[in-house]
Amino acid sequence: MALVGANGHGRWHRRAIAPLHAAGRLRLVGLVDVRPLEDEPAAPVPPGARTFTDHRAMLAAVRPDVVVVCTPPHTHLPIALDVLAAGADLLLEKPPVPDLAAHRSLSAASAATGRAVQVGFQALGSAALAALADAVTGGRLGTVTGIATVAAWQRPDAYYARSPWAGRRTLDGRPVLDGALANPLAHAVMQCLAVAEVAGGTPVVPARIEVERYRVRPIEVDDTAVLRVTPRHGPPVLAAVTLAGEDFVPGEVLVTGTGGRAVLEYPTDRLRLPDEPEPRPVPGRYGLLENLLDHRAAGSPLLAPLARTAPFTAVLDALRNAPEPTLLGGPLVTAVGDGPQRVRVLRGVNAVLRAAARTGVLPSEAGVPWAVRPYVSIPCS
Repeated sequence: MALVGANGHGRWHRRAIAPLHAAGRLRLVGLVDVRPLEDEPAAPVPPGARTFTDHRAMLAAVRPDVVVVCTPPHTHLPIALDVLAAGADLLLEKPPVPDLAAHRSLSAASAATGRAVQVGFQALGSAALAALADAVTGGRLGTVTGIATVAAWQRPDAYYARSPWAGRRTLDGRPVLDGALANPLAHAVMQCLAVAEVAGGTPVVPARIEVERYRVRPIEVDDTAVLRVTPRHGPPVLAAVTLAGEDFVPGEVLVTGTGGRAVLEYPTDRLRLPDEPEPRPVPGRYGLLENLLDHRAAGSPLLAPLARTAPFTAVLDALRNAPEPTLLGGPLVTAVGDGPQRVRVLRGVNAVLRAAARTGVLPSEAGVPWAVRPYVSIPCS
């Protein structure tokens, strides 16, 4: 196998690959990055693995069976198409592609070549998510009436200086969409859509997408957003997230039904069902690369197949077409710290986001003073 994009977040993939290589489940033969390879003590480059600066040269030289692609989002589609054309199965980092047209192109290439495409939504391998899905299908929540997520993180100035595409809507004429919904908190959105698929008994097909987008610094994308997806069938989904939070909320998925509410803290895999007084850890995550290898060897179902990410990509379509986020400032925003680690905090944002997640009501509908009317997208069938 090979890894394209071996630096940055690619080092996480190198650490995931290393034990599988050591166990003989795979053999790492190629690493690709446009920059010199960074040292990763927990995952040294194994003997015999070759390094490249161009993925096409790697594909021609080592002919891998499986390729992990962990490059900037706006580069995903052309690299992924090259990987499939070379006859390799693919693990593609999230977000997979920036719009539904690209999603259809990649799906068509996967079908034409017969190669598998898994998308890097690793939280879909969570045993806690599986337990929540079982509770939904088993009727422990009654009829599900709404699904929501709330997350409040902080990102310093250095985060937006980490790369030329950080905080950008486009780069070199190609969509990047490096906002809170599309990148750092994409897992929260995808978790909700996965639960909605279970609750509705069918893949989510958005009939209406509404989004309010805000920013507390001069970037091109949202650092605070509230999204509501109304599917053609099944319960509505709401995501209320920020990178300018007051207090840290790692990420909670709230599933409300006629029989009560369940809460999944998805980064920590802690779950509380309606009849449980406290959240409990549900340990265990099935790695997406290991799942892809099992799919190749024994036909195991993929946890995050490309088709499952279509509703998430419909959200990206809406973000791509939406106007630029509203810039908030003045007394609403405070700066904490100095230099590259300075963060900007949106006052009162945690309470606003929690209220939206609890009620399913957008901030503008609830009369929040700084909120603006949402952008509305009606996805094509």
